[in-house]
Amino acid sequence: MTGTGPREVVRESGRLAELDLLRFVAALAVVSFHYFIAFASVWGDRPAELFPAISTLSGLGILGVELFFMISGFVILMSIWGRGIGAFALSRLVRLFPAYWVSVAATAAVYGLTAATALDPKLSLGEYGINLTMLQRAFGVYDANGVYWSLWAELRFYLLISVLVLVGVTFNRCLIFMGVWLLAAGIFSNSDAAWVDLVVMPKYAAYFVGGMAFFLMTRYGPKLILWCFAGVSGGLAVNAAMERVAGRIELVGYAAMPVPGWAVAVVVIGFYVLMAAVALGGLRRIRWRGLTVLGALTYPLYLFHPTAAVLIIPLLRDTLPPWLTAVVTVGAAMAFSYLVYRVAERPIQEFVKARRRGRSPLPPVSPPAPPTGMPFMTGEKASVP
Repeated sequence: MTGTGPREVVRESGRLAELDLLRFVAALAVVSFHYFIAFASVWGDRPAELFPAISTLSGLGILGVELFFMISGFVILMSIWGRGIGAFALSRLVRLFPAYWVSVAATAAVYGLTAATALDPKLSLGEYGINLTMLQRAFGVYDANGVYWSLWAELRFYLLISVLVLVGVTFNRCLIFMGVWLLAAGIFSNSDAAWVDLVVMPKYAAYFVGGMAFFLMTRYGPKLILWCFAGVSGGLAVNAAMERVAGRIELVGYAAMPVPGWAVAVVVIGFYVLMAAVALGGLRRIRWRGLTVLGALTYPLYLFHPTAAVLIIPLLRDTLPPWLTAVVTVGAAMAFSYLVYRVAERPIQEFVKARRRGRSPLPPVSPPAPPTGMPFMTGEKASVP
């Protein structure tokens, strides 16, 4: 294909069901890592010794967040195309905060009203209030819930990509943005400067850029320049992932997290293969309607599974086998996540969409028909964990 015109890409609904599946798999990977590797204080024992058969696989679940970041690069670039900064900001606020506020409130209630002590951040009421802004790290306040660290990375990505929104999103401007970010991430990969970590995010930049490259393939075709971006970002991503896992192993010991370096590299390369399959249409046959529900569950499940573990596992661990305790806890976390989606997330999102449609002075203008027949995707399902 020549030129840079948009091409055939997606679904009648404007959604990519395969991304919903990948997001849910990423969430389950993080849950597996926490429940079967990381939450020793919750179990009262080393989880890797309670679940030795899956300890290596569960340890690799730490990389679920990296997959989230790749999907974020893909979906956020998709969602800003042709949008103004106000619409982009509103969509992020509506997507991020309803479930997040419930999560902060639930965490404060658990440690304020029960005898739970595992994973307790030991925050004051005022510090929980600061957590409601999602900017607690900017104020030097600890996260109320350990999983919030990735949301801070997401917010900084949104701020960076807002530059594209302000100047106008085009193919060439995306390439410049991605190239400058990757170059900075490579140059400052070993820097300890606080501003580098804050702005450049060298540990995670490659994943966001990789996701952006795969979206551009979806829109414009598998151009050589985009494969180059994917390859360079993939190399940086493998290196960053191996360093992150090695740091965790150094902290807790290999017995507590038996994950070999080669396995980390294989998993990250696998992420790139999966995202390439999404971009090239290799997973388009995935059509199950239930994937939409799984995609909706992903963000609440990510937020609430630590709270479920703190409440349920200590109550059951001495009376039920570890496997059954884990199954019950995961089931409870998923059930509560669905409740949060139906009660907190979906009504607010639908209300805002209805208000935006009602205020539109003109009917929506359809984009020009792409050259090959199928409509270009317009879905904006958020990519947060």
